[in-house]
Amino acid sequence: MDERAQPIDRWRAAGREVEVFGQRIFYLERGPRLATPLLLLHGFPSSSFDFHRVIDAWAERYRVVVHDHPGFGFSAKPAAYSYSLLEQAETAIGLWRQLGIGEGHLLAHDYGTSVATELLARRARGLLPLDLKSVTLCNGSVHLELARLRLAQRLARSPLTGPLFGRLVPGSYVKRVLRRLWGDPRRARDADLEGIWRAIRHGDGQRRTHQISSYLDERVRFRHRWAGALRWLDVPVHVLWGRRDPVAVPAIAEKLAQEIVGSTLTWLEDLGHYPMLEQPEAFAGAALDFLARADGTRS
Repeated sequence: MDERAQPIDRWRAAGREVEVFGQRIFYLERGPRLATPLLLLHGFPSSSFDFHRVIDAWAERYRVVVHDHPGFGFSAKPAAYSYSLLEQAETAIGLWRQLGIGEGHLLAHDYGTSVATELLARRARGLLPLDLKSVTLCNGSVHLELARLRLAQRLARSPLTGPLFGRLVPGSYVKRVLRRLWGDPRRARDADLEGIWRAIRHGDGQRRTHQISSYLDERVRFRHRWAGALRWLDVPVHVLWGRRDPVAVPAIAEKLAQEIVGSTLTWLEDLGHYPMLEQPEAFAGAALDFLARADGTRS
């Protein structure tokens, strides 16, 4: 790979593709194959690329596995697909099964936290074929009633404007909106913003934005199912939050920490919605400290 290649190009080249339930899924694996798995779930509207600055730090100790949900990044983006969070959870389970993974820690960000809560709802009912060691929830609008959705999210979600929004919105606008999600927009790296946009645009993916945005409606529809799963958790839980997130505001983290008995709340001061890109060392280190405690080992 050319050293001058963009980070997003190096990320794609390092990954693999596999078919899961008829859909082509892009995934990337780092770390010792016999180590305990650390399973990552990325957010909306981005992709697994969100973790490109932290994955190597985690891979020193864990078998890190991250994939692009259908409709995201370099995975398939079919027009005739539900993009339900329920199917996203099925895809994750199917991929992990193909990779021979039967246990692991789970770390979810943004949209990924809703996929995670569906997995936890299945676990509460004895339907998750995975032995969870711990759960880390990062900057997700799990409690949608507390979230401050951006104009772009409302436009993408609307049945009136959503289909047009996905087709007509320029990359410059998307990158400008993303930059404002940083705790300090001046810290946003152009290469990261460009990588996020290129992953969105791959396979004409911006046209799927409206369909995928229906996940916000599912957060309302399945609220009691998912909130109940959080209350029933009996594994170590980490609420890891950029305190200056303008969308998944601190009140959401506080409510999660309050309702999940025994959970650990860690604030990442001065960081916003993408702490893993804003200050990778701080984010990776905070996650590792918790995982070490969950494993019963020293960091």
